[in-house]
Amino acid sequence: MTSILEICQEAADITATQRPEDLFERNVQHNAIFLSVAKNELDSLMRYGNWQELLSEGSFSTIEGKSFYPFEDIVPDFYAFLPGTIFIKDSGEKLIGAVTAEAKMNELCFHSPIESTFKIENNGFKFLKMPKSSVKIVFMYRSNAVCTDAKTFEKKKTLSANTDVPIFDQYLVKLGIIWRWLKRNGMDYEEEYNEYQKELKKKFALSLAIKDIHMSKDLNAFENETCLNVVINKN
Repeated sequence: MTSILEICQEAADITATQRPEDLFERNVQHNAIFLSVAKNELDSLMRYGNWQELLSEGSFSTIEGKSFYPFEDIVPDFYAFLPGTIFIKDSGEKLIGAVTAEAKMNELCFHSPIESTFKIENNGFKFLKMPKSSVKIVFMYRSNAVCTDAKTFEKKKTLSANTDVPIFDQYLVKLGIIWRWLKRNGMDYEEEYNEYQKELKKKFALSLAIKDIHMSKDLNAFENETCLNVVINKN
């Protein structure tokens, strides 16, 4: 894993400038500029779209008498909700129902097979009809994380250490830091920016191409699939 400091140092080598030694040394303007453009780049990438690296699953169980559940209270790293990704699960993690786009269009609210009605409002779940018992609601969302701690692998929404590792592709982050650093210092950055944009679109397209693997109950479906290496024991 390449840390944000190492990426900034590689960018410094390419731009023929002094390497930053400590991004968080406040008394050195050179370091502060690299930290600023690095934070700007990671935040921009996080807001760019639904990167595969940022998609996460959130869940909560209903509480008697409570009708509103804010997203940020359920998942602290919440950035954006992904529509059409709500599921109802039982205590054994078995799927017992799913919200469909048709249901949303019909009445602009969500109906589940447990006689409960809720909708998305004010960045949270608002129940119009409470379930009779505790129900687990599962949904997909986009995280606001931009890096991970090198030791604990904990996702973080901002850089706070030289050893932090960006969630996004190392080469893409380096290109972003390079053109932003050149712009920040009043230098020509058109060529570097164009190269960055090409790489950004390519990486994002590859991220969207990653799909869930369908684990079909039909064993013949796997045997006929040539792009997936799965060993199946029929005994």
